[in-house]
Amino acid sequence: MRLNQVTVTMPDLDAGWRFYSTLGLKPVVDARPRYARFVCPDGESTFSLVQGEGGGRGTTVYFECENLDATVRALRDVGLQFASEPEDKSWLWREAELFDPGGNRVVLYFAGRNRIDPPWRVFPR
Repeated sequence: MRLNQVTVTMPDLDAGWRFYSTLGLKPVVDARPRYARFVCPDGESTFSLVQGEGGGRGTTVYFECENLDATVRALRDVGLQFASEPEDKSWLWREAELFDPGGNRVVLYFAGRNRIDPPWRVFPR
């Protein structure tokens, strides 16, 4: 099984379009104001936005970045505001947090092999 896409809800898809394009996602479908879909720059996963008022209610989206600190600097330079700076976490990931225009939590992170193979993995590989 492969993850194809994640869809988040937000009231203003134009604002979402600008935000996720700035993050580096590439547009695939533009059916605004109701729907928009992007492909992630690495891999084959896609990410969609659907228009609605229910955004930001517990949704967190994680995007892994090979060079997190440089990515955060570049995004800040083009105007994105972060809620937290890159920080090493106890679960062996380095993370920075921001929120999209719909209030959805977005975490940019780097975990390397700890993403799916942390020292406390239930079934070691």
